[in-house]
Amino acid sequence: MNPHEPIWITGVGAATPLGCGLTEIESNLLAGRSGVSRVTRFPTADYPSQIAAQVGQVPCPPGCDPRAFARGNPLDQLAQWCAGSALHDAGWWGPHRTARVGLVLGLGAEWMFLWETDQLAGGTRLYDPDQDRDSTIERTRRALELSGPVLGLSAACASGNHALEVARQWLRLGLVDVCLAGACDLAVTPIGLATFGNLRALSRRNDDPAAASRPFDRGRDGFVLGEGGVAFVLERAGDARRRSAPAYAEVVGCGSSSDAHHHVIPSPDPAPAVAAVRRALRDARLEPDQVDHVNAHATGTPVGDAAEATVLRLVFGDQADRIPICSTKSLTGHLLTAAGAFEALACLTALRHQIIPPTINLDEPDVDLCLVAHQARPHPVRVAVSNSFGFGGSNTSLVLRAV
Repeated sequence: MNPHEPIWITGVGAATPLGCGLTEIESNLLAGRSGVSRVTRFPTADYPSQIAAQVGQVPCPPGCDPRAFARGNPLDQLAQWCAGSALHDAGWWGPHRTARVGLVLGLGAEWMFLWETDQLAGGTRLYDPDQDRDSTIERTRRALELSGPVLGLSAACASGNHALEVARQWLRLGLVDVCLAGACDLAVTPIGLATFGNLRALSRRNDDPAAASRPFDRGRDGFVLGEGGVAFVLERAGDARRRSAPAYAEVVGCGSSSDAHHHVIPSPDPAPAVAAVRRALRDARLEPDQVDHVNAHATGTPVGDAAEATVLRLVFGDQADRIPICSTKSLTGHLLTAAGAFEALACLTALRHQIIPPTINLDEPDVDLCLVAHQARPHPVRVAVSNSFGFGGSNTSLVLRAV
């Protein structure tokens, strides 16, 4: 196999606070519509933060058994919808049963979610290991009838970027014919909201949810908890051309590092995060002045936003005055494990439409960057960079290029 074979993204499936399906998500993203609202699934009167960016009803993927889908837990449904609809979008549904289709999926706190859901329903799963012989990724493989290798990974907010890189390598090594890659997380639960709220990490702007997520803005008071999932179909460019498949983008660069400074606080030393972005650009064989857009990790915390602004300045230098930068977490909140996957989708949107998504609620920026505030901005985009700097110091950067 060719270790430098171009790898294309040919399909997308997603369920996010901005909707299910790429068309709806892109429309809301570019219109700057917030997906943040008050939490209604469970009582929140005793919670310091009572808002979140939630996913609505997840549909059953076409071709799957609706009755079996309805019996699944919400995380399984999310994963199956994202992966199944991505296969449909890429034109692989049906032929996928006779090809080696791999699956690499980032999953955050999978067992915590399942145990909590079961416990609240009066179950005993937490105390009975025999009920946990299967994982979400294995159930997804069976439901979609995938025959290739599967891998579940957990690298916090960086999981989606890691999944895309693993899928790219599997394809280049010839281990799969096509590969699904992405990440899912359903963290808007009683424990999830209480945990981050008690850490004083969440915004308490409960009376104005749409204005609560404020990356890079002086008025921010914490991030907003979000949830969702995104899956991509990756395949070798030559294979995609042979079946005349259109491509969303090429995955041209990935870089990673780890600083292990703290379980949630970014490292005061920018060098590891800088190294991740530079490695991604080097992998893509691109210089900083060839980048047209950056989707920042920026979550809306003072320490995190300032740390990333420093990283971007060190990597891009004076180009940071020119390159349009946004944080889509202003619209979706922080999707945690699924954050990187959603932000890769946002970069695809910029590449497809030649429009930079906005950072809403950016009334008073306190960093010196070329930020796209309030409204989407038309801008030529051929190369986009998506940064994901995860809890625990897992740093990744992804470079996508128009095909």
